[in-house]
Amino acid sequence: MSERTGGCLCGQVRFRLTAEPLASRICWCRDCQHIAGNGTVNAIFPASAIEITGGTSAFVSTAESGNQVTRRFCPQCGCHLFADSSGRPGFSVVRVGTLDDPSSIKPSVNMWSASAPSWACLDASIQAVERQPVPPQPAKPAS
Repeated sequence: MSERTGGCLCGQVRFRLTAEPLASRICWCRDCQHIAGNGTVNAIFPASAIEITGGTSAFVSTAESGNQVTRRFCPQCGCHLFADSSGRPGFSVVRVGTLDDPSSIKPSVNMWSASAPSWACLDASIQAVERQPVPPQPAKPAS
């Protein structure tokens, strides 16, 4: 297991990840397009593996999937850092671009590809899913 660190644009919020991501993807839902002006690159971690220093603000909305999504961001610079979904209790999304080394995680799927604009550059070497993929499951303990 490797450790990763990251933070917001102004440095007020820092975080440390103490587990490997369960999934990584580029999301093309309309909400992510509004957040980033493009698709967002995300990785899913167990919420218990994210240690945050500095306070975040939150915005809650209902996604097209029907899930309640809580997006957490820096109250100073507005940098979007994390998201939590009612459809994935116990997991949190981390915006890969906020990692100190964003190249340490490579996306494996383009999700909500049906919502991507016609000009989107979708990497043909990774899977495309038209809407919401099946949520990741926690690893089963070895018996």
